Amino acid sequence: MVDATTDAITLRPIGVVRSPYHATQGMPIQTVAAAEIAGELHVFDEFAEGLHDIEGFDYLIVLTHLHQATEKLRVVPFMDVTEHGVFATRAPARPNRIGLSIVRLDAVHGTVLRFFGNDMLDGTPVLDIKPYVPLLDVRTTERIGWFAQGLQRLPSTRSDDRMQP
Repeated sequence: MVDATTDAITLRPIGVVRSPYHATQGMPIQTVAAAEIAGELHVFDEFAEGLHDIEGFDYLIVLTHLHQATEKLRVVPFMDVTEHGVFATRAPARPNRIGLSIVRLDAVHGTVLRFFGNDMLDGTPVLDIKPYVPLLDVRTTERIGWFAQGLQRLPSTRSDDRMQP
């Protein structure tokens, strides 16, 4: 039996992001706000076989380790001025510091994936890549919590120091 409160989970990176962003401050906070910002995902050679057929997808879901984030359980998200529980946000300051980015695949060159929609820091460890499939991944809903008032801020919002310790 697994004791979820004490057993550690070990993950290993499958690659790393190369990005024009070398500091967390001033970065776009979501891929949709960075649609034209390019990045590269360098997959480590030992995982090269896992890229077979990836060029057949327009979009990818990239799961990352937010290696420069801190852990907080209550945050004031970038698109709001009110504190929320971190699980009701997409803030990077969270337990396990797992990031999710949906990016547009531009080209595949061996183990390098060129993409657009870059909201990631240079050197971000990549944990997994999954194909984005609209029929499986898109849900229509009207209930989006506090985001209903915050989304209008997205185009002009960039990260700042509020997620720092």
